[in-house]
Amino acid sequence: MSNDSTARIVDDLRRWISAAAPGARLPSSRDLVARYAASPVTVQKALRRLAAEGLTESRPGVGTFVRAERVVRTVDYGWQSAALRTPRFTLPRSSQPLLTAPPEAYALHGGYPEPGLLPDRLVRAALGRAARSAAATARPPTAGLPELRAWFAAELTALTPAGTAAPGFSDVVITPGSQSALTSIIRALVPPGGALLIESPTYWGAIHSAHLAGVRLVPVPGDTDGPDPDELDRAFRETGARAFYAQPNYANPTGVQWSPERAREVLDVVRDRGAFLIEDDWAHDLAITTVPRPVAVDDHDGHVVYVRSLTKSMSPAVRVAAVIARGPARERILADQAAESAYVSAILQATALDVVSDPGWPTHLRRLRRALKERRDLLAASLAEHAPALDIGTLPPGGIHLWARLPDGIDVHRLVRDCKAASVYVAAGDEWFAAEPAGPYLRLNFTGPSPGGFADAATVIGEAVAAQR
Repeated sequence: MSNDSTARIVDDLRRWISAAAPGARLPSSRDLVARYAASPVTVQKALRRLAAEGLTESRPGVGTFVRAERVVRTVDYGWQSAALRTPRFTLPRSSQPLLTAPPEAYALHGGYPEPGLLPDRLVRAALGRAARSAAATARPPTAGLPELRAWFAAELTALTPAGTAAPGFSDVVITPGSQSALTSIIRALVPPGGALLIESPTYWGAIHSAHLAGVRLVPVPGDTDGPDPDELDRAFRETGARAFYAQPNYANPTGVQWSPERAREVLDVVRDRGAFLIEDDWAHDLAITTVPRPVAVDDHDGHVVYVRSLTKSMSPAVRVAAVIARGPARERILADQAAESAYVSAILQATALDVVSDPGWPTHLRRLRRALKERRDLLAASLAEHAPALDIGTLPPGGIHLWARLPDGIDVHRLVRDCKAASVYVAAGDEWFAAEPAGPYLRLNFTGPSPGGFADAATVIGEAVAAQR
């Protein structure tokens, strides 16, 4: 039976429990199988869910009973406030992109493509093979499986021009996703209290990692070609910073891709200042109308620390990313990763390697590219028709988001609440600014479920904006 069948049984039994007396005995599993025409496995799943919710309790050999309300004494955790002292910084309890929307809602707030856009067949088959291999019980090297490290190095090498030192597999460190990678990189390259230059706006996860590392963030302005080289140089000079975090290809949230000229200028500034560029190539596989070209391919002397993730294009369950760095920087990052997580699951690494080595992987990426364009254009057209007050500027040439400017005076958090009340989940742009927001923005994901509902969702957003004007 499907998960829908389990949910149907759970919902019906919840109603039965709400009307039953505490201690009442539920029908036997055999009776429930007959009543719901379900398999014993499905019935047991439903009973386990009810128990997990605290509604029932099982008495072995006797049956399942409605759980009686228990009087629990109040627990005082006040001692922890004194022990923990004042926090060094305040982070959101849960970032907006990580919130789970109910199935019936239109989810435009997330940061991942929905499962229908991912290579389900390839991933499932690869996971099965990995589970049957030695990876199921092996401890991989701390830096990662050599074969997977070689694949990441070869991908970058293929783009490296003649005369520039290409990376080797020994320069690669496999990490459990790019978020973990960024945390280790920032800790390794920036001392506590030191300055980290960043684009503005930029990825909220990098902002959080910097806060956790006790690093001071310094925003650098830019335009549709990338960060302003003169402003970047001034920020390096004034702050003494030695690292700049950026997303040259399809930046989250703006979708901006640096022009080749701007990339060269930025790299020149980084070299002149004896600094590092932390290049987050999170959307390498999410190109729509252009081709991604990492700045790292023009780096000869180890100024670029390159982060490449597979999570968005393969599966959020396969949290595998790579850091490509050279010299002492690579050793410091590896040491931090070893202390943080010891190693990445061999099963996940073997799965990732299997998928990217499969002949179906390039086919998947071509299909994904077409799907991204269709969804991007559909959401943009829906907003233009039903929420014309939003300004999305130039369509992003890659990525999975639209960055929408709201009219001045709009209370973006009220708008988010109003949309949520109408079952439309959107993300306020404030979280992508390290300092004060430059204005009211929404970040809208066009790769979530139900693209057929884009027009309805855009209508809700348009009405929420109109209600404040």
